[in-house]
Amino acid sequence: MTDYRSKSWWLESLPEAITPNPALTGRQTADVAVIGGGYTGLSVGYHLKQLNPDLDVRIIESDVCGYGASGRNGGFSMTLFGLTKGITKFRFNDHKARAAHIYMENAVDYLHEVITENNIECQYEKSGYLLVGTSPGQVRRVEHDFKIMEKWGLGGVERWDRTRLAEEFHTDFYKIGWFEPRCGILNPARLARGMKKLAETQGAVIYENSPVKRFGRKTGGGFMVKTEHGVLESDYLVLATNAYSVLFPELKKLQYPAFTHIVMSEPLTPEQYDAIGWKNRAGVEDARDLIHYYRLTADNRIVMGGGDVSLGYGADLDKDLNEQTFAHLKAHVTEVFPQLEGLRFTHQWGGPVSITTDMAPVIGYLGNDKKAIFSMGCIGHGVSLTTYNGKTIAELITGRQTERTEMFFVGRKVFPWPPDLITYGLGHAVRGFMKLEDRLYYK
Repeated sequence: MTDYRSKSWWLESLPEAITPNPALTGRQTADVAVIGGGYTGLSVGYHLKQLNPDLDVRIIESDVCGYGASGRNGGFSMTLFGLTKGITKFRFNDHKARAAHIYMENAVDYLHEVITENNIECQYEKSGYLLVGTSPGQVRRVEHDFKIMEKWGLGGVERWDRTRLAEEFHTDFYKIGWFEPRCGILNPARLARGMKKLAETQGAVIYENSPVKRFGRKTGGGFMVKTEHGVLESDYLVLATNAYSVLFPELKKLQYPAFTHIVMSEPLTPEQYDAIGWKNRAGVEDARDLIHYYRLTADNRIVMGGGDVSLGYGADLDKDLNEQTFAHLKAHVTEVFPQLEGLRFTHQWGGPVSITTDMAPVIGYLGNDKKAIFSMGCIGHGVSLTTYNGKTIAELITGRQTERTEMFFVGRKVFPWPPDLITYGLGHAVRGFMKLEDRLYYK
């Protein structure tokens, strides 16, 4: 087992060291088995016990809850479904893309409710989300999103011009801004550990340090999940493994893991903070293909991520570190804020995100009986989405019909990725095209 603290500053800086729950041992039974102790799996456990306290719900985590993407991401609660509104609209249609945006607005609002009503201490700030255009090509892309929202008849977004942006950020780097006040930033590892506590308070059982070796259907019905030291049998199975789905043959071709990278600075001095503005503390993304995303921490460190991705071959999940991308991200901080020249960076890390072939999330089924449910394809925008999807999955299992369970991406068919060699080549070709397009049009 890798020390969880080495995987991100968020995990390293937790206020208390994690003492893992006991591993799964022996032969156990449950009504619902959940593989994966990240946001999705923990949310499923919490909501199932809320909806039906009599259900026996057990969550199996390979390491400690929050070890994966839930403890390493940028900590943005945002409304983005997949990659862009234009891509979602092109893949599905206007009606479905509009419904997806409303689902994500509800997801952001719901995460706010879960955090505040349950007093989850995760350094949550409802500071908003700002999409910026920093070049003529990016400006056109942001303008296109404004036109889509206008066509859909939706609000909740403010247009910020160059003057407003310069006042807020003390930089002339930004040309246009799309600001959503409902969004926010948080400490992702603290949220994961808070969701674990919440699920356990409701009565869900969580096993940690229990990597799943295999799972399958039992003769006569139900499921079997096998770990190194135990077996869990259940009536329902939830596969909340997202990018780690690549480890299971049944799920491998439904998504592909791509690795995003993050650097973190030392805390800004009061003088440095005053020099850059950013008093609204909104999380920021630019409108490139290979986006940069950045925000402030509670102690005013700058977290800068994105810029490029790393791709593994097959089930290779050892792509967290990329020195070239780390160097690019550090340089981009001073490209945006020249006032911070010489700023020291203290941490760098990475982790996998789940990519479907059509760049859109999915809640799907393995089998016609709809008792094995998977969730994947967050495309790096899963903090609020996964928490809300957990509620949706709990409603599916308990037989409730809601506006969530009727969403178009629930039960949809996913185009599989081709064999590993072709997928690896295709991934690099797409990455190369995105880098070229950014250089030519969006830099």
